[in-house]
Amino acid sequence: MSTTDISQFGRLLNGRHPCVMIVTPEEAHALGLIREAVMRTSLFCRTWKISGGLRDGLVTDHPPIPDTDHPAAALYYLLRLNEISVDIFLDLASHLSDARTLRLLRDLIEQRSKRGGQIVLIDHSDNYPDIIRREATPFEVRLPDDNEISRLVRSTLRRLNSDKPITAEMTADDFQLILRHLSGLTRSQIERIITETIADDAKFDISDLSIIAQRKRQMISASGLLEFVGAPATLEEIGGMDRLKAWLSKRENVFSEQARAFGLPAPRGILLLGVQGAGKSYCAKAIATAWKRPLVRMDVGALYDRYIGESERRLRDALHQSERMAPVVLWIDEIEKAFASAASRSTDGGLSQRMFGGLLTWMQEHTAPVFLVATANDIEALPPELLRKGRFDEIFFVDLPPQHVREEIFRIHLEKRGRDASSFDIAQLAIAAEGFTGAEIEQAIVAAMHEVFESGREITTDAILHAVTSSPPLAVTQVEKITSLRNWAKGRCVPVQ
Repeated sequence: MSTTDISQFGRLLNGRHPCVMIVTPEEAHALGLIREAVMRTSLFCRTWKISGGLRDGLVTDHPPIPDTDHPAAALYYLLRLNEISVDIFLDLASHLSDARTLRLLRDLIEQRSKRGGQIVLIDHSDNYPDIIRREATPFEVRLPDDNEISRLVRSTLRRLNSDKPITAEMTADDFQLILRHLSGLTRSQIERIITETIADDAKFDISDLSIIAQRKRQMISASGLLEFVGAPATLEEIGGMDRLKAWLSKRENVFSEQARAFGLPAPRGILLLGVQGAGKSYCAKAIATAWKRPLVRMDVGALYDRYIGESERRLRDALHQSERMAPVVLWIDEIEKAFASAASRSTDGGLSQRMFGGLLTWMQEHTAPVFLVATANDIEALPPELLRKGRFDEIFFVDLPPQHVREEIFRIHLEKRGRDASSFDIAQLAIAAEGFTGAEIEQAIVAAMHEVFESGREITTDAILHAVTSSPPLAVTQVEKITSLRNWAKGRCVPVQ
């Protein structure tokens, strides 16, 4: 258990905060650190939950106080008791729709603010009424750091070994590698993963790393906030973008300790602005592969919640989780869609602006090696604060590929599908595909392959030409939007070509 968390909660006790709100999936850990902090004082402690009522918070085998299983009854009991104590309520939020329970909680908070003592609300959800949220002091239970993860793994192995002998053999470097793969998880998740890895063979060694990585991906993705993305793409598979590739190549080793000693700061991130289908998302995958970093995608749309305050908490949780997984590449795709309301000052109660402000603050202040790759198609929907100098290391503009890049893209996608690019008239194809994005070129090849496969023929230059000329590109259907985007990017962005 983190002594820092215990000390910080102790300061809340000494600061006479009448109500503290803890929103966390780790209820047991939160209870433990509160008990540790309370035991350093002379205060009495109680806990309440619907399944048992009020009981002693430090001596677990004491019977519950009779007739206090209803939250209103428990709150009324404490009001009449009128003493200075620390009283912990578990999952009270869902009961506050009852007017009597809400009134009694407000009365108890007011009493504690005058006499001392504290009400602690521990919940998995932030679904509290506004009046309680304004009175409560939030307290964040942080994810375990490297030292705590190490202690958790060792204590879990000792506990399992007492039930059934376990063989644990690995080097110190292997153990550190496993610890890095466990970062970003809760304490209970770490314990479950370690238990699962030794369940079959009663062994704990470096071969368990693949199981740990797989389970971590499943657990992270289950939250709906971050998604592990397989990144098989490489920079060599991207046509053109020479300036972007050179920029990334120069910074590949800047995350190292040698770079820190030299005085170089770690790169913070880039914004890829440009035409839809020009390869921005593919670049995010290729960066993760080139730098040998895991790639996680943040679904900002999934962060928004109907309860006030819950969306902001989800964003904080996602960003903190990405920091615990560092070094990592964090990908926010089509960032303008997520924060369009922040730019338009919409009537959503300021939620989008608060969410956007939280992201900007994190971008400015975070110190963990999290490299942010944001992509955007619509500059008009982006809040201007995002484009301010210093938010990103660089803003790149991804334009429609010129002819020599289109030739390269045709070669890449033909060879990717097992064809010899030299047997095609690549120059003719590139000329015919003027105005096409990389995605449109790929789809033209796929469409041609479908056509010839149906008739039992092999793909040819003519078949691809037919597919190219049969479908107008975005450069034709969205010419005004692309022209406006190009005009804005001049002098403001670095061209990738």
